Amino acid sequence: MARVKKAKPMQAQEKLTFLLSLVPFLIERERVSVTEVADHFRVDPEQIREAVRLIAVSGVPGETNTYQYEDLFDIAWDDFEENDQIVLTNQVAIDDSPRFSAREASALIAGLQYLSSLPENADRDAVASLMTKLSRGASASPSPLAVERTESDETLALIRQSVAAGVQLEFDYLGARGERERRRVDPLRVESMDADWYLRGWDHLRSAVRTFRLDRISHPSVSTEPISHRASDVALPDTLFESSADDLVVTVDVLNSAAALLADYIPDGAAREQLEGRVRTTVRVSHYHGLKRLMASMPGVATVVEPAEARRVVAEWAAAGAARYDEAPR
Repeated sequence: MARVKKAKPMQAQEKLTFLLSLVPFLIERERVSVTEVADHFRVDPEQIREAVRLIAVSGVPGETNTYQYEDLFDIAWDDFEENDQIVLTNQVAIDDSPRFSAREASALIAGLQYLSSLPENADRDAVASLMTKLSRGASASPSPLAVERTESDETLALIRQSVAAGVQLEFDYLGARGERERRRVDPLRVESMDADWYLRGWDHLRSAVRTFRLDRISHPSVSTEPISHRASDVALPDTLFESSADDLVVTVDVLNSAAALLADYIPDGAAREQLEGRVRTTVRVSHYHGLKRLMASMPGVATVVEPAEARRVVAEWAAAGAARYDEAPR
């Protein structure tokens, strides 16, 4: 009969190092078998059982400098002795670190759910794992929630498919001046500004990099044509929007503290005149509709100065919006 080789006993320093690794491992997994832990640490299962029994009488003394129940680790003993399963039912010391509140964890989980839809976040298992850790590590159970899907989410999903397959994306696009064209694009990057999402890609119709707002994309589909440009092959400008000869040039006054919010719209070399607490400069926009959206995002901090047509358009649009509040039933 073959003789089973007995595991070499651990030295004190080795045992301490082992326990410092074992406790976080058990906390991370909530429920785990003795065999699985032994396989992970490559030790004899009986060593794991001995270590668990030692953990169960370990802890940190409280304010009285005596060990009370809540100052010690504890395990589900019935599960341990009858099923060889390890479940920590009381944790100490490690739990003293600051934790997210339930509301904070919920907000972070919602953000991760939203970001997981972006094509560059291909490793969704890692995102899911992080959400699980946030739920488990919060001071209380986070509120159940889900991020509502939009039409842009469907487009993001197709962009992800296009990137993963290395093929071009086709869609109808409503341009800044109201024209609709069929575009064929190599997706390069998805970015956001305020509440809007944009796709930056190599446009085969224009033979150049172009920026597309996702809510203006319709009837998207993944083609079978391989992409010819990748993000590493193309020099993407730092700013989201590139100026065009057809852009509208508008003079605005903006609070000094908010001027940075217009950085993507201010052309290089634009004059800046310092006023009392404000700066007067110019911005370039594709059309007046874009100007209205820009001003709506900066209420009370930015004002259109000229041309007169731009002031009129923005003023009429603001007045129409205010009138709708007056007409609303009270």
